[in-house]
Amino acid sequence: VQLQASGGGSVQAGGSLRLSCVGSGFSLGDYAIGWARQAPGKEREYVSCITRREIIHPYYEDSVKGRFTISRDNAKNTVYLQMNDLKPEDTAVYYCTTNSPCYGAGDPYLDAWGQGTQVTVSS
Repeated sequence: VQLQASGGGSVQAGGSLRLSCVGSGFSLGDYAIGWARQAPGKEREYVSCITRREIIHPYYEDSVKGRFTISRDNAKNTVYLQMNDLKPEDTAVYYCTTNSPCYGAGDPYLDAWGQGTQVTVSS
């Protein structure tokens, strides 16, 4: 069971990146998936998550609402995080995880985390 996050990089403020989270050894479609980030000297925080069945709207942390969009392609076993209008305060290591606030009653439980991908936004 493994999650692989990719797509990070260095961009200027106002730029865009798309992060990808690919699952191996299991089906991402069976789980709610979240993205969390950790900036230097700060605690890890969830920025977005998507429920297993997508019945409920995705969750977005207030600072990313209107700029980030989470989506999933179960056929590709992949969850994406489209990040637009990036700001220097978005600089962090981004992780995908099966352990997120979108976990719902009746969902199978799995505490898996990807290795993280660095996002750096310069002003």
